[in-house]
Amino acid sequence: MADLTTAIKKRAMEMGFVKVGIANVSKFVEEAEHLREWLRRGFHGTMGWMERTSSKRTDIRQVVPGAQSVVVVGTNYYTPVEHSNHPESAKISRYAWGDDYHDVIGPRLDVLCEFIKGASPDAVTRWYVDTGPVMEKVWASRAGIGWQGKHTNVITRDFGSWVFLGVVITDLLLQSDSPIEDLCGTCTTCIEACPTDAIIAPYQLDASKCISYLTIEHKGDIPDGLQDKFENWFFGCDICQDVCPWNRFQKGSNESAFHPRLGNITPGIRELGQMTEDQFSKVFEGSPVKRTKWSGLMRNVRGVEKGESNP
Repeated sequence: MADLTTAIKKRAMEMGFVKVGIANVSKFVEEAEHLREWLRRGFHGTMGWMERTSSKRTDIRQVVPGAQSVVVVGTNYYTPVEHSNHPESAKISRYAWGDDYHDVIGPRLDVLCEFIKGASPDAVTRWYVDTGPVMEKVWASRAGIGWQGKHTNVITRDFGSWVFLGVVITDLLLQSDSPIEDLCGTCTTCIEACPTDAIIAPYQLDASKCISYLTIEHKGDIPDGLQDKFENWFFGCDICQDVCPWNRFQKGSNESAFHPRLGNITPGIRELGQMTEDQFSKVFEGSPVKRTKWSGLMRNVRGVEKGESNP
């Protein structure tokens, strides 16, 4: 399978992916124990689906029977624009400045699957982009894409942590890549920078305290004691990535779909709070921000406003 492995990697790079690596399938053992403990401690917050699909997450053959290899791709989404620190401006995570990455990466993975099946017609392939019971960050680490930093995001040596991950699971036994070493060293900058103390220890994230989780995935009101720590983030948060020394290697993305939409860099807090549901649907059409829905947007804006009134 050496020739096919090389051909798959070459095709992926031709399609615009900046990283590609392959890991052979084995059942997670250490990772499974970590996941069980993480769930037991309630660090998943209201993400009940994490618990319901935990067995699939630690054994990918329950997702794709007969799976033997995972092709992992990375897409650079960084744009060299800074967030505004103006007190009346809300902040959106960089990954959501442009188009929804699912809509950009998914079709490309479709093409990559077709390429694999063209070379091996009987091959089974299935792709995911943060849309199923697949631990993409673990597979990225195993495939040599990067390593999971102390903030739990995957860090690459050449693009920092500003990468979207996608995977193609296949029953073909492809040549695997070797993991790269963890290069975080003694640095704890991300831990110290988190305003809600969500990174409770190196490589341990309490998602229930994470601003990204609270403004996107969380169901219900923002817990008391956290709203005044949002620092005007109303959708996602980039703090732990912004301070990471490895992100000095960041490069501007060539993918225009991820470039900031007009108004997404410095949206006004009050303007957002006055947005109707119809306006929300139009302004954020095709944007990751729609994931939080209009009701979530209003909740987040209230949280930012509450933080403003409690400096």
